[in-house]
Amino acid sequence: MSVDDAVRKLMTEADDPGWDVDPDDEWGVAVIATVGRQLRLRREAAGMRAADFGAILGYSEGLVYKIEGGKRIPRPEFLDKSDEVLGADGLLSAMKEDVAKVRYPKKVRTLAKMESKAVEISVYECNLIPGLLQTPEHARAAIEAAQPPYSQSDVERMVAGRMSRQSVFERDPAPALSFVLEEALLRRPLGGTMVWRRQLERLLEMGRLRHVTFQVMPLHSEVHSGLDGRIELLKFVDGTAVGRSDGAFAGRAVSDAKQLRILELRYGTIRAQALPPGESLALIEQLLGET
Repeated sequence: MSVDDAVRKLMTEADDPGWDVDPDDEWGVAVIATVGRQLRLRREAAGMRAADFGAILGYSEGLVYKIEGGKRIPRPEFLDKSDEVLGADGLLSAMKEDVAKVRYPKKVRTLAKMESKAVEISVYECNLIPGLLQTPEHARAAIEAAQPPYSQSDVERMVAGRMSRQSVFERDPAPALSFVLEEALLRRPLGGTMVWRRQLERLLEMGRLRHVTFQVMPLHSEVHSGLDGRIELLKFVDGTAVGRSDGAFAGRAVSDAKQLRILELRYGTIRAQALPPGESLALIEQLLGET
């Protein structure tokens, strides 16, 4: 071992926030406990001390014990390296998929699962850029602006969860996605000029996809049917659907046909009142030119 290796700083919990296990997430707790137990059993079977094992992976002894004790979510590269060092023949690496899901808040996993099955996704947003369209920097700025503030660990978990949902754009066949955003959202430089500019570029990029329809509700609109707040509609291949709106049915998700028709009427009216897709993308280009 070289001198550099001997003196290199080992990663501690404070160095890498956002990987704690949510104690209220029963499924997540069970997954991480199982992974930790497998890691400990294999390390002990190999006759390695936690400190020595951690040194090879670049982790402190305390962080190794936290992972083995099911209190800490292991990174994917930690599992890959552990698999190699302990000769687990792919068993530990194979756990990465379930482990990755645990890092995301439970409600985000539920929403992501529904979005992954939807053939149509429609969103009207008046307060924030929708999570499906956010850049990581914009998402972090929005989450960090909340009051009371989230812990840094929670911020990282929420950003990771939000980004994970964007895999919906990579599906084949892709779902049909429709977004209507308030113009004010495009003019608010949340996170600073560079973060704002990258977010506008992201919207332009997504709005040009064949399966995405992007529209802007202009500020100077004399009639506006979206004043009751956000609307999201998900439709599935079997003909069923689910929807939610801040201003209807106490904000609860609904799947009743009569209630869904109300949300569909509101969303359809909002789309009709918004700028057409071409004009909406032209507005973003104009804003980019002004930054």
